[in-house]
Amino acid sequence: MTDQHLLAMHHSEVQVSVELETPDVTLNLGPQHPSTHGVLRLIAKVDGEVINEVEPVIGYMHRGYEKLAEVRTYPQIVALVSRIDWVSGYASEVPLMVAVERLMDIVPPDRAQYIRLVLTEMARISSHLVFLSSYPLELGAPTPLMHALRERERILDLIEMVTGGRFHPNFNRVGGVKPAAGAGSNQKKVVQDLPEGFLGQTLAAIQDVVGVCDDMEDLVLGNEIFLERTKGVGIIPVDKALAYGVSGPNLRASGVRFDIRKTDDYLPYDGFDFDIPAGENGDCFDRYWVRLQEIREASKIIRQAVETMPSGDLQAKVPRIIKVPKGEVYVRAENPKGEMGYHVVSEGGRGPYRLKIRSASFSNLSVLPWLLKGQLVPDIIAILGSLDFVLGDVDR
Repeated sequence: MTDQHLLAMHHSEVQVSVELETPDVTLNLGPQHPSTHGVLRLIAKVDGEVINEVEPVIGYMHRGYEKLAEVRTYPQIVALVSRIDWVSGYASEVPLMVAVERLMDIVPPDRAQYIRLVLTEMARISSHLVFLSSYPLELGAPTPLMHALRERERILDLIEMVTGGRFHPNFNRVGGVKPAAGAGSNQKKVVQDLPEGFLGQTLAAIQDVVGVCDDMEDLVLGNEIFLERTKGVGIIPVDKALAYGVSGPNLRASGVRFDIRKTDDYLPYDGFDFDIPAGENGDCFDRYWVRLQEIREASKIIRQAVETMPSGDLQAKVPRIIKVPKGEVYVRAENPKGEMGYHVVSEGGRGPYRLKIRSASFSNLSVLPWLLKGQLVPDIIAILGSLDFVLGDVDR
């Protein structure tokens, strides 16, 4: 058989190009999964490696804080709200107390406000250190975990040193903060409310925390694999971030230099010098970078507060039984994960008629269905973890 015959037979074969159409595969992630930061379920419809649709399923650990608050007095509610975001429990207490104080027209003493500010920034550092250490672990890098958690333990020890609690301090009171054991009306005793050596240990601790940030710059941000997994992945444009109510570091990572500490007066931040770090691309890398820089800024704030700590009382004069006049108010704060707000409605009783909690993680998580659409399956965890949410903050 000649070459011409072989060529003719080859061309005579019917060439059929068939694209196999396969149905979407439903992929369940959670509700128990080490990378979901709590009891979260994601139902993802995927076509090969591409995500076509994602439905977050929340409510597995719903605890009903808003309704529980309606049958408790205002001082009792403090013990509840510190459990909403258990990674930064103290920070959730402050805006609630400020809301009650505004309804009662009470202004806490300067020293109490400075102590609130220092402990809030410590809670921010503690929360961000958990993120800086756990996020690389989710991408396959275990070394940063223990490296950053060492300094977090020191911060938690300092919080415990003042409040008696590491995660759920229950330290704020209407009109100020909880007096130290044995503190009374004597001016000398009140000035000694902070434990001996606390201020000095705090300055030493935040210096080491800044050193950890330097280490993370090299260990994580200088890692080629980390850069490949985060650069250009999970980009949230400014318009989408605002439309979904994204706040805090996630919003600033998209380039929006907005920080409630600069706009609202719930604590005396206007007397401190600090910057607002902001990203450029709004991707996973920027969300990590912004939180790392915020630790540096929080350390700067704490140093200034410790060096200028005023003397004086811990409590303003308040009635023995707290009864809030009829009215309503909304107070928000720049919590580590974003805007944390309390809308308190009072009918004149010892507890709120209604309490609405605006938690940061709930709104930040709402962007997931849009954000994950069209992404690759291996990037689910990278994007999910970069939002830094806690399910207690979602299922409040």
